[in-house]
Amino acid sequence: MPYVDGFVIPVPKRNMKAYRAMARTAGKVWREHGAIEYRECAGDDTPLGKLTSFPRSVKLKRGEVVVFSWITYKSRKDRDRINAQVMTDSRLAKMMDPKKLPFDAKRMIWGGFKTFVSM
Repeated sequence: MPYVDGFVIPVPKRNMKAYRAMARTAGKVWREHGAIEYRECAGDDTPLGKLTSFPRSVKLKRGEVVVFSWITYKSRKDRDRINAQVMTDSRLAKMMDPKKLPFDAKRMIWGGFKTFVSM
């Protein structure tokens, strides 16, 4: 079964163009190093829940959009190998200065997930 890294990120709407450019570069890098799939999705129907929701998960502020992203790999072993290569890729190193990111990385949520149903 595939392994998935998932991300939920608050991105200011005014920074979506810069985020999209960064994501396209990142996606190209991940795919070149062996990721099966790379997706970035902007929230379109993410209502504020009473207790939990996508907006609450990242403390979404006015003027921001929730971005939901995932990267798919053949296995956890492949993910660990690919991510080690990606993290040393100079194309990404240029973009990873926290002060220059088009989003607040402190409110980003991420994790690795084992697939248990795939249809």
